Amino acid sequence: MLIVKKFGGTSVGNKERIFNVARRCAEEYRKGNDVIVVLSAMGKSTDDLIALAQTINPNPPKRELDMLLTTGEQVSTALMAMAFDTMDVPAVSLNAFQVAMHTTRVHGNARLKRIDTDRIMHELEHRRIVIVTGFQGVNKYDNYTTLGRGGSDTTAVALAAALHADACEIYTDVDGIYTADPRYVPKARKLDEITYDEMLDLATLGSGVLHNRSVEMAKKYGVQLVVRSSLNDHEGTIVKEETNVERMLISGVALDRNTARISVIGLKDQPGMAFKLFNMLARENINVDVILQSIGRENTKDISFTVSRDEADAAVKILESNLSRIGGKSISCNREVAKVSIVGAGMMSNPGVAAKMFEALYNQNININMISTSEIRVTVLIHERDAERAANAVHDAFGLEE
Repeated sequence: MLIVKKFGGTSVGNKERIFNVARRCAEEYRKGNDVIVVLSAMGKSTDDLIALAQTINPNPPKRELDMLLTTGEQVSTALMAMAFDTMDVPAVSLNAFQVAMHTTRVHGNARLKRIDTDRIMHELEHRRIVIVTGFQGVNKYDNYTTLGRGGSDTTAVALAAALHADACEIYTDVDGIYTADPRYVPKARKLDEITYDEMLDLATLGSGVLHNRSVEMAKKYGVQLVVRSSLNDHEGTIVKEETNVERMLISGVALDRNTARISVIGLKDQPGMAFKLFNMLARENINVDVILQSIGRENTKDISFTVSRDEADAAVKILESNLSRIGGKSISCNREVAKVSIVGAGMMSNPGVAAKMFEALYNQNININMISTSEIRVTVLIHERDAERAANAVHDAFGLEE
């Protein structure tokens, strides 16, 4: 069997945890399996590197930031290979160049295009554990790129797909996927199974357990994922196309504080204005989520939308520099907001789900600023101060507790 195992930063955060991971992988190897290990940077290394960069330049060039951030995974993979060596287990660490992992040219949020598998296959044929740097790739100009926060998950799934692995296991510091983040919702419970579609929405909406593009890729290539803890041997959560358990109305509640609301006031009420506005943002690779359009006065309209908080300044700068071109009067940005979402395939056949969510928020006197829906999710934008209270209220309303 060929098994891909991905370990997050907390799982390799210190010497003891590195050896813990090495022992787990060595056990798999000694059973006769081929093992590929994908690692994130140790602990909070990436945050520390970003903070260090900002002491030099508050707005560092994205290319240079990627050059800096990719060192984090190279440290953890090299140390892991050294740990295997002390255990007499043959292993080799490979970075994105050595694999090679080809990506789009975008710095900070690149997408994987293809993986050259020859080097990895050569090492596996010589019965070595292959340790690969997660989160990073190389673009057509031979520059390092990074895949965005949580991108090591996507690296692991891409390797599993490219090499037709028998299993892809994502190890983290929690026992699996929960109905909500247990740090904010103490009554959250672990799910045994969840569908790709439900997991994709939860990941996109801020659940934080899996990188959303890793779920998207797993669904596309039929890679079944198992999410489990690196700190114990408990059974985790399986992410797959269909689940065998009885369909629940709601699978989970997601809370996302990394959001900002931008409003463009007084746009001309004529065809093409929304296209011009969002096309400008798309050209700069700024993702837009919840969108609300309302009619203003004197043949004008207002458009509000959300972006991630770390892209808010760039979005406002682009819009302000083009305000006259799109005919707007003013732009405002509110960073004191959060998104709370419910996700579940059971919504499709059950009316009244949104009303039940809104009732739970009303009972807590929580005001809703914006609403977005799909077949399997409802998202509301609220004030950040109400975020945890809202998540707990909605979680309780749908009976998701233990």
